[in-house]
Amino acid sequence: MYQQIIIVGNLGNDPEMRYMPSGDAVTQFSVATNRRWSDAQSGSRREETTWFRVSVFGRQAEPCNQYLSKGRQVLVVGRLRPDPQTGGPRIWTDNDGKPRAAYELAATSVQFLGSREAEMRSDFTPPREAPAAPAAATADPFTLPMESEDVPF
Repeated sequence: MYQQIIIVGNLGNDPEMRYMPSGDAVTQFSVATNRRWSDAQSGSRREETTWFRVSVFGRQAEPCNQYLSKGRQVLVVGRLRPDPQTGGPRIWTDNDGKPRAAYELAATSVQFLGSREAEMRSDFTPPREAPAAPAAATADPFTLPMESEDVPF
């Protein structure tokens, strides 16, 4: 069996990076995807937003934490991770009493979309520095230093 999901959307929050006990980095962020259509019966425009909670592991975790920020558009390829309690999306009720759902996604690839020119608007916030890695993670001989020229956008 094979499962793959591809989403394109905008970050709903700034990424958060943590380190697992093994020293491996994991970055998490939410992505909102939108679907727009015209209702066939009424002709009115409709919109639906679906949220995904994305986890990025390994080598891509640090660049995602450093270069992504709220509002940035991304393309994520990964696999769905069902909620252990529901077997599907994580479901809750928001402050207004509306039911909400979010899907968990383990990313295998993250592509930063949009242009650098778009980031040069007056509201652009420069990339945040990644938190310091634990000593065990910095001693990893397979971790290569990444310069800004190496980032794939």
